[in-house]
Amino acid sequence: MDHDGHGMTADLPPFTLGRGLEFSGEPFFLIGCLLALALYGWGVVRLRRRGDAWPVGRTVSFALGVLTVALVMCTALNDYGMVLFSVHMVQHMVISMLSPILVLLGAPVTLALRALPTAGRGRKGPREWLVALLHSRYMRVITHPAFTIPMFIASLYALYFTPLFDFLMGSKPGHIAMMVHFLAVGLVFFWPIMGADPGPHRPGYVMRILELFAGMPFHAFFGIALMMASTPLVTTYAHPPASLGVTALDDQQTAGGIAWAFSEIPSVIVLIALLIQWYFSEQRQARRSDRAADRDGDRELTAYNDYLASLQARGR
Repeated sequence: MDHDGHGMTADLPPFTLGRGLEFSGEPFFLIGCLLALALYGWGVVRLRRRGDAWPVGRTVSFALGVLTVALVMCTALNDYGMVLFSVHMVQHMVISMLSPILVLLGAPVTLALRALPTAGRGRKGPREWLVALLHSRYMRVITHPAFTIPMFIASLYALYFTPLFDFLMGSKPGHIAMMVHFLAVGLVFFWPIMGADPGPHRPGYVMRILELFAGMPFHAFFGIALMMASTPLVTTYAHPPASLGVTALDDQQTAGGIAWAFSEIPSVIVLIALLIQWYFSEQRQARRSDRAADRDGDRELTAYNDYLASLQARGR
């Protein structure tokens, strides 16, 4: 029988899934994940065939990022996310915070720029279009913290605390659009912070850390608001299946705890990655300075010593 009168039902042990949607994972995301892995693999193979190296760690990170998307969207976990707020919150947090970080650590834009062939003089191919996009005004806007931080916050409060969430959950295209939005917002928020790929907005490491922690407290506040609410905030999860023995309020409080916890875990991962990048950046800068000193015979040091000697002579 229909769960809420919206249409057909699908079997979902140990209860029946309604909402007018028949889910056993999202084929849209499955196709996208397979395509992403295939294109990334093509890029790596192309580099290796011409003798160029590509770090294995980046490949592993990208693959893990894509697989986390597949795990929450292309398995039965997606079915349970349609009837349990807590499971949906796992999907949201993974696809908007964990998956983007892992994907970006794989540096897919850098790989594309190195693997794509040039179109030749006077012509434009995929590589030229990608370069134009990276230098476009549109990209400068959507990667600027004045845009990314408010969008990151609005994706929580403007969605869950308004009727928009129930509207999107009422149809399959709406649900897909919402999840794509979560993934896109996570990518544009963490892209300038991670710094693995080239982009129009590339602040220093201190500013990146500040950008990271500018959005995280709002995630924690959002989770606390869910946990402290005395009534269900979204209609979609107001009547969880009786066979699970879970009340809507308990389920919502669990969802709030998940949102609160996820404000800490990705922050630690990104902070560690930033500190490692910062360390190696300083090492590269030191090596460049040493090579420059070797080329000019340590001219700067010699000039400084001459200056000190002239001061000493004047004093005499």
